[in-house]
Parts: sequence; C-alpha cells; structure tokens
Amino acid sequence: MNLLSSPETMQSNPNLAVLGFRRQLVYHLHFWAFIAVVPLILIQWQHGNHLLAGLLALFCANAVLVIGCLRLTGRYFLKGWLFPILAVVSAAYSTAINGHAGLYWAYPAAIALFFLLPLKEAGVCNILFVTVMSVTSFLKFSEADFWRITFSLGLSCVFAMVFAWLVGRMQQELTKLATTDPLTGCLNRSQLADILNSQIQMRERYERVSSLVILDLDYFKVINDQWGHLAGDKVLKELALRIRKRLRENDQLFRIGGEEFMIVLPETRQKDADTLAHQLLSSISATPFLEGIRVTASAGVAEVCQGETWSTWLNRADQALYTAKHQGRNQIVNAPKPDSVVASVEEEPLPPISKGGEVA
Repeated sequence: MNLLSSPETMQSNPNLAVLGFRRQLVYHLHFWAFIAVVPLILIQWQHGNHLLAGLLALFCANAVLVIGCLRLTGRYFLKGWLFPILAVVSAAYSTAINGHAGLYWAYPAAIALFFLLPLKEAGVCNILFVTVMSVTSFLKFSEADFWRITFSLGLSCVFAMVFAWLVGRMQQELTKLATTDPLTGCLNRSQLADILNSQIQMRERYERVSSLVILDLDYFKVINDQWGHLAGDKVLKELALRIRKRLRENDQLFRIGGEEFMIVLPETRQKDADTLAHQLLSSISATPFLEGIRVTASAGVAEVCQGETWSTWLNRADQALYTAKHQGRNQIVNAPKPDSVVASVEEEPLPPISKGGEVA
C-alpha cells in the first residue's frame, strides 16, 4: 500500500485514511529525527566519541531505511523496533559520557515511541527507557538530580501515553462513525468495494466462492406515511437485529439504502445463500415488527463468478432483487451467471451452483 494514498482513496475508506495518516506520522518523525541527529554524528566524532558517533550513524541509517521502505513499498521497516533500541542505547551512553548534554535527547525520544509503536509495546519500551536512564543518572549525577530526572522523564512518558491513548480512542470512534450506519449499526458503503474485492480475490486465487444477498423491505414508504418515520426507524433497527441472529461470525451486513440491506456470505454457494434468504424472509414476515405493523421483503441472490468485478457482481444481485420486486414482491430471485462466465464454464467445468434466474 502506498504511503501517500490519494485523497479519493482516503475519503472512500476511513480505515485506509487512518492508516495513511499514521504512516505519514512515522515518515515525518523519522525524517526530522534524521535531520536533527546527522549534525550530532560529526560533533561527537570531532570530540573523540567514536562509539557514540557510530550509534548515531546507525540511528540515521535506520531512519533512512524506514523512510525508503515507506516510500517505495509502503512497509514499515522492522515495524519500528530499531528506533527504541537505538534511542535507549544512544541516550544512556550519551548521558554517561556527556552528562546533562546527552540527557536532553532522552525526552523527545521517549515521547516519540508512543507515535511509532503500538501503545502496549511503547509503554513497555518506555518503562525500560526510564529504568536505564534512572540507573545512568544515579551513577552520573547527584541524588537530587537523579530524582528530578527520574520523575520528570517518567511524567513525560505518562503524559505522552495518555495523549496517545486518547488519540487512539478518538481514531477508533471516528472510524466507527465513518464506516457504520448510525441507526442500525450495520456497515455502510465506505467499505463495500474493499470487502467485495477481497471476496473476489479469494475466488480467483483459491476457488473459494462467496455470495451476496440484497434484501429490500416491501412497501416501506407506506410505513413511514401511515405510522411515521420514528416507527420506520424502529422497523429498520429490528430488521437488522433479526438478520444478525441468523448470520455467522464472518458474514457481513451492510445497509446500502433507506430500507435496502446487503449480506456478504464468504465461502457460501448460491443455493446455500438462497436457503438463508428464505429463512430471513420467513423471519421477517412471521412476526409483527410493531403493533399492527407486518412487513414482507424481497431479495436477490448472486454467487461471485470468476473474472467479474465487484460492481458487476453487485449489479447482478441488484437486478435479481429488481426482478423479485417486479414479479410481485415477498420472494427471492437467484441471479443468472453472466454470458462470459457461462462460456468459460463450457470450456472448463467448475463446481455446480444453483440454476440462475430461478424464482423462489
């Protein structure tokens, strides 16, 4: 994945946006750390501290490798683990030989760890960091300076940890708001293309089929007109609950329109998806949603075919739903395979699926 994702990609997938911003943060932290440390290599070399100059050179080399990997491959080199190792060793050794002049660099290094590593790993690294710096300070400085350094560095780490934790929580909440429907809690369209493409890749690489069920409530406008939009919202929330009760853990439920829902069923043949759709329609029509409000639904079912795009797959399921509506509603229609796929099946037989176009 490219570090500098396009604005269109970031807007269409909030998860990619969060990941992209995190990688930009990693990129800039290593870039500016490189700019700050390079002059110190020359200074320490001139002062005869050749070992420290070598450690700082390794630090800069790691920064270059991280930046290069992010720019060229989108990968985080060694997941950032060289940064805390070199930071701890360099800061401790610099403090031991340079006194307070080396100590100053421990503070930005400790804080940076919370932006470069996952929170738990950064916390463990900072405990180690503070411990090493405390021992070094105890051996190098007076007792009063030892306590000042230990508590000031420890508090800096605590403040940075709290800030990083709050930022992480905020990212999770914003991502959830951006990727789910606030009324029903279902996924929304922001992740639709990525999830369908992942199922297509499973079909292409491993011959693992997946199916779609698009389900739409019949005459939903009548509910809003007769009982009001509040009642309509309650019906939609209850519908989402009834659907979830019959789904597996790895099935995914989307709300893709006002009263239109889509279910992605990994590793599911069309005939099995058709069976599930019948169960869902029976569950919907069997029990009133609210007092005096009975609802039916129509559904279209489509199994992914080799060589088709996610939009084609979705369109076949949507056309099957349209046919179910046109034929009288409260029924299920299975989507036929596209002509190009039928021709390829004649040349190289694939495992059988249910008959296309059959009205349940």
